[in-house]
Order: sequence, then C-alpha cells, then structure tokens
Amino acid sequence: MIKLPSEEPWQVHVPHLLLDVSSGFLITTALHALYKRAKRLDKLTAALHAGLVILASLLWTQFKWFSLQALYGGAWEPMSWFDFGTWTSASFTMLATWTAGYYGIKSYLDNVEQREKAERATHLAKEAQLKMLRYQLNPHFMFNSINAVCTLILKHENDRAVDMLEQLCDFLRYSLYTDALKKISLAEEAALLRTYLEIEKGRFQTSLDVSIDTDSDCDSALIPPLLIQPLVENVLKHGMQANQKMIIAVRFSLTNKDIQIDVTDNGKGFDEQHKCQRGIGLENCQQRLRLTYQDRAQLTTGNRPEGGAWVRIQIPQERPKSIS
Repeated sequence: MIKLPSEEPWQVHVPHLLLDVSSGFLITTALHALYKRAKRLDKLTAALHAGLVILASLLWTQFKWFSLQALYGGAWEPMSWFDFGTWTSASFTMLATWTAGYYGIKSYLDNVEQREKAERATHLAKEAQLKMLRYQLNPHFMFNSINAVCTLILKHENDRAVDMLEQLCDFLRYSLYTDALKKISLAEEAALLRTYLEIEKGRFQTSLDVSIDTDSDCDSALIPPLLIQPLVENVLKHGMQANQKMIIAVRFSLTNKDIQIDVTDNGKGFDEQHKCQRGIGLENCQQRLRLTYQDRAQLTTGNRPEGGAWVRIQIPQERPKSIS
C-alpha cells in the first residue's frame, strides 16, 4: 500500500486500502481476460503484455491518487513527477509480479495437463495393444479343432465330438468375454490350459501326452490370462516331428518373490540358426510381458540336452488384495 508522506488516520487508511485492493482485483481480472485475447497473436504477445501492464499501472496509480484525495476531502492536488514515478513504478512492479506468477502457474498447470493427456494416451495405446495380443486367436487352431470334430462325426464317435465341441465352446467363451487386462489366478490359468490341451488331445489322441504341475502355494498368484497357451500352441505347430509322440510338461512354481513357469517338450527344439522362425507364440508372449511388467519379467529359451526345447518365464509375484 502506497501512502502520502504524512501518516494517514484510520478513517482514511482503511477505506483507501479496501478501494486499493478492490481496484487491483478488478484490474487483474481485466488483464486475465485481455491476456487470453493477446495469446492469439503469437508474434505480438510480448509487446501486448508489456503495453497492457503499463496501461494498467497508470490507471491504477491514478485511481489510488484520486481516491486518496477524495477521502481527505481537500482540494484536488496534481501529482508531482516524483509521486507519479514512485507510485507508477510500484503499481507496475506489483502487476508485473502478478503477471509473472499468473503465467508461471498457468505454464505449470498446462504442463501437468499435457503430461496427463500423454499418460492417458499411452495407457489407452497400451490397453489396445494388450487386447489385440490377447485376442490373437490362431485361425489354424480353430480350423484344426473344427476339422477334428468333423472327423469324429464321420467316424460316428458322436460322444467324443460333443465333448470336444463343449470344450471348444468353453475355451472360446472364456477367450472372448474375459477382460484382457484383468489378471487371473494361476489355478484358473492352469484349468484353462487343461481345457485347451483336452481339445488338442482330441486331434492328436495318443500322439500327445501333457502334464501340468502347480505348486499349491502359488495357486492364488495372479498372472495375465492365456499367457501360456500360445507357447504350447507354438510347440504343437513348430516343434512336432513326423510320427512322434509329443510330450509337453508345464510347471508353475515359486522362486523367491517371483512366479516361475517352465514349458518343456521333446520335439525338434529351437533352430539356433533361424531364431526368428519360432512362430508368433513366443513373440506374442514377450510383447505381453513387456507391456504388463516392463523390465520386471523375463522370458528365456533353450534346447534340452536330451532333445526338445524349454521356455522359462519369471514374473513378479502378485496376490489378490484381501477384502476387509
């Protein structure tokens, strides 16, 4: 608050202070509206802002001087150049500080908004990519399963055909209607994997032997749905040799704070000379792990000394939140 050289009585000081604050509020409100309009002129924005602050400072100074003269009730006295310079400089400093604070806060809020928009866009893109990977049902699996049902019908093995159709419907219903972003228990994943393998056994019959072992202490652990099915499908599509009985073993276990999943087979193994030709199963699984866990999950592969291949997945252990 700027005062005349003499001390002001409270009858003058308080009303003048209220008028000063009110006029300052109105001036900054007007500046706020004018700044929005000035923003549209990119090249002239800085000059316009400086001109607006100077003009507002002059108006504020004149208002404070006239209001103070009126409260004293004396004859109107013109401002000296010293008073004019002092009061206008103070007004300009205050409005320039307010302007800097206004744009500082606005810039911060704009940056926060832009970051939130970028995070939302990234999150939506991640969700879309996960759903795409999750719903990437292999058409060969569908064709082969339906063809196997038709073969059973032609052989008049209607009971087996009905069982296989029911299992196929259960598997597809779960695949299509389960939230691709919601993790399920390891016990559910194992049950779903058994359903899938029962369908495949309908095709391969005695040529396929599968074992799924799960440690009891990791049944409630959470993992992405249908994470292992593409790996097993990859084995059946790329790992089987002619006239071979394929043996696949899947084991879920806990190691320290991680869930470890091992998939082994006695098939062809990985062709180390052509690592890129391993089917979409591994690539699909790797992308889902990267999107879900970033760098906190690992997928490693190799060939077994006795023949066949192995795939190992390690993911952080998660448990469902207890409901109190």
